[in-house]
Amino acid sequence: MSPVARALEALLFLSPEPLSRDDLAQLTEVPATAVDEALAELVARHGAHTGLELAELPEGLALRTRSDLAQVCDRLRERPVEHTLSPAALETLAVVAYLEPVSRPEVSRLRGVQADGVIAALVERGLLAEVGRPRGGGAMQYRTTRAMHERFALGSAADLPPLESFELTGPEADAVRRRLRDAGHLPEDAADG
Repeated sequence: MSPVARALEALLFLSPEPLSRDDLAQLTEVPATAVDEALAELVARHGAHTGLELAELPEGLALRTRSDLAQVCDRLRERPVEHTLSPAALETLAVVAYLEPVSRPEVSRLRGVQADGVIAALVERGLLAEVGRPRGGGAMQYRTTRAMHERFALGSAADLPPLESFELTGPEADAVRRRLRDAGHLPEDAADG
């Protein structure tokens, strides 16, 4: 397969929308004649013996599954999507749930690792949300969302597991204990240090 055909196949595979011949020429930076030749290669490559076809639609060209395979493809679409969370994501959610609102730097400091990527992923998945910056400035703060509470069957923060026997250590331990007491997750008589 020619390099242009390979590039077109990749573009058509990635694009959520059909692409016009002009789009393909612009994206690959080749003349329209080279695009037409490469498209002919793709039509030959994705013949009736394969699961994909190059379809010419009114909106443009698309690489899609063959219509005779719709029944088997529908079975995959009907399966529930598994959205497992990594241990880092679960730990980050726990820190935010107990201390919310809390900033990325605070989460990173408490976890001992950079939390920016994990927090961004949790926001994207709708489990955390930005609540703004504190008065006087500072880092953006985050809280858990209704989707997170539903996913973990939490009616409110009071449904979080109790922390009385949880051992807090390290330089942030006293500050964390105070915040947990203020949030109602530790009894008032929980000693600092």
